[in-house]
Amino acid sequence: MVKKLLMGNEAFAHAALEAGVNVVAGYPGTPSSELVETVAKLHAAGAAQDVHVEWSTNEKAALEMLAGASYCGARVLFTCKQVGLNVASDALMSLNYVGTGGGCVLFVADDPGPISSQTEQDTRRFGSFAKVPVLDPATPEQGFAMMRIAFELSERYHTPVIVRPTTRINHASTFFEVAEETHGRPLPEGGFQKDPKWVIFPKRAYEGHGEINRRLAQIAWDYAHDPAFAQFNEVFEGGGEGETIGVVQNGVEGAGASAPAVGIVAGGVSAAYAREALSLIEAQASRAGIPVPRYRFMAVGTPYPFPAETAAAFAEELTDVIVFEELDSVLEEEMLKLTGERHLPLRVHGKLTGAANDRGENTTENIAGRLGRFFDRTSASADSPREGGGTSTCSSNGSLGGTAHWAVPFAAQPAREEVPPPSRCSSETEHGASPDAGCGQAGSLAALVASIIGANNLGYDGPLPVRPPVLCAGCPHRGSFYAVKQALRGREAVLCGDIGCYTLGNAQPLDAVDTCLCMGAGITMAQGFAVAEPHKKQVAFVGDSTFFASAMTGIANAVYNGHDVTFAILDNATTAMTGSQPHPGTGVTLMGERRRPIVIEEVLHGLGVQHIGFANPHSLESSVAAARAAIDFEGPSAIIFRAPCIQLKKPDAPVTIDADTCTGCKKCITSIGCPGIGFDEGLRGPKSGTRGQAFVDTGLCDGCGLCTQVCPFDAIQGAVGFGGAAPVEPTIYAPNPDPFQTGPISGLTFSGEELECGGDAVEEGGAR
Repeated sequence: MVKKLLMGNEAFAHAALEAGVNVVAGYPGTPSSELVETVAKLHAAGAAQDVHVEWSTNEKAALEMLAGASYCGARVLFTCKQVGLNVASDALMSLNYVGTGGGCVLFVADDPGPISSQTEQDTRRFGSFAKVPVLDPATPEQGFAMMRIAFELSERYHTPVIVRPTTRINHASTFFEVAEETHGRPLPEGGFQKDPKWVIFPKRAYEGHGEINRRLAQIAWDYAHDPAFAQFNEVFEGGGEGETIGVVQNGVEGAGASAPAVGIVAGGVSAAYAREALSLIEAQASRAGIPVPRYRFMAVGTPYPFPAETAAAFAEELTDVIVFEELDSVLEEEMLKLTGERHLPLRVHGKLTGAANDRGENTTENIAGRLGRFFDRTSASADSPREGGGTSTCSSNGSLGGTAHWAVPFAAQPAREEVPPPSRCSSETEHGASPDAGCGQAGSLAALVASIIGANNLGYDGPLPVRPPVLCAGCPHRGSFYAVKQALRGREAVLCGDIGCYTLGNAQPLDAVDTCLCMGAGITMAQGFAVAEPHKKQVAFVGDSTFFASAMTGIANAVYNGHDVTFAILDNATTAMTGSQPHPGTGVTLMGERRRPIVIEEVLHGLGVQHIGFANPHSLESSVAAARAAIDFEGPSAIIFRAPCIQLKKPDAPVTIDADTCTGCKKCITSIGCPGIGFDEGLRGPKSGTRGQAFVDTGLCDGCGLCTQVCPFDAIQGAVGFGGAAPVEPTIYAPNPDPFQTGPISGLTFSGEELECGGDAVEEGGAR
């Protein structure tokens, strides 16, 4: 064993390898990508033996490939981000009915915020929908343990199992003891065993549904009683005077002091935040001489199926429970269900009542403030019960006074409200709740927490500079968008975007993306626009990786139904947005093998697209001409803009601006919006006068030369086009007589030195 500082995703990879995983596959997507990359690196270094790892074409392909390996008895690991599970859902739903052979674990990373996703969907919901068990780690260390035991749970019940970390767990780092070398588990003798159960006819589905329902009940019992799983659902007590932390009574750590009346339920990373918040409150309350009510805490690491027996024991003698979780009200609803089923005199507070954030990430500070108010209200309710609800108001100086009826639900208040400053009284109330005890008064935990957090507030109330995300300086997508916009001048058009770096084409001044829904949707949405508004031209932008993942079916639909749309394919030789992973168009695999790339133009030709053009997006004149030819073609057409991502090449010499020629017109800025060009109003020149002049940030400029072609006064000097290429006539694809030949790809190829792609090189002028 060796001790290493690892990111959560790296640790999860080690855990899976130590569990004997045989096959790992997925599709890149933040915040999940590093797991597959870590397995690939360890395999390449010889530390991970007897394992196959790959980036699949998309998530559906990955899970279906893994299902076949699982049927042979292999332990398999699937990875994706939360929206990727949508793509794999068809396979997942049926796989759960059919069942698995070797352990089948789905590593699905959720993205609260969201930080880099289209949605904030909660994979715990998907687990419930698909009736697949879910494990939800609170820390990277707990996730490491969950990953290993997930394979055992899968094999015990022949079910897929989801491990659902969130972004902060994926990207947090800590030290782990990991094996220096791992080996995949030997496969069972005999391999795949033929059995009618593997064929999902309606009768088999009916039988499988019954098996699912029975095993979910058994898994819920395991979650509550099997120590291997119950460890993830820790229950302890704290707070109060004379507490007995460390004493275990009836399975509850800290039991034995006066029984608490309030409880805290937290799931996933919110459990870690809540623990930290409680430590903060108790430490500050001790210094201030303010008592903290006795409380009981339950961390839920196995949200589906819900460990009802553990929760029922936790809820004994409690009157109020507050729930913290990301993203949906999954645990809160389970507590409400438990309260109804068992007729418990329990009030449940959380997202549904406005007592917790209704979306986005939780934080230690936010939870501390909400816990302070929760403790104040429940303590006041216990000390001075009222019939029909309490009465109080919050005066302007923060003191309590007046006789307003407390009948406003939490949900009526801003659910994302942060901890209020010390001078402000919390406005959160709830049906039947007593007055907020001492908001701003002596003895108020809410006021104490607000004062502490306020004292450490490093916030800035002044104006902030506008810094929207932009395409990198030298990004080939910028030239592609600009060329299409120029080719469309004078025509009404709808420009459909897609998921990738090129979504940033929606920003000014390019303004080249009107829609973005999900991966591959731009291709087919454009066809809908063409049907509804045939007088407009429809252009759909799609990246090379997304082309293989999600676009080909839509293109086939356009050809089959004769939709008049143009597909602008942005081929930069990588999956840039998620970390420059290889894809089928590069020929590079994670197992270290090089194969002939799948050629985009050959696929388009095979699907029946009749017009396929090429352009180097850094060569403006030829790009505009190629775009115009594709747009003018009646019926499905395509133009492939081909130039490598700047992460794959060395930058060329930066361009320069001739101060004697620059007029200060700003066209270089207002046309293409490159971050490598700025404007200084203090610069002077013979033609710019007092207007100021543009300048080049040499630390950012990649030397692509696009700006030299945009300037109407030839004030910007430097290379024209990528690699010094001169403008040329647009190139049209001519099919190979032998589509399976090796060698150069027809049309415009990359020039210049070798390009780095997915850890390997792309040879000059050859197949990528």
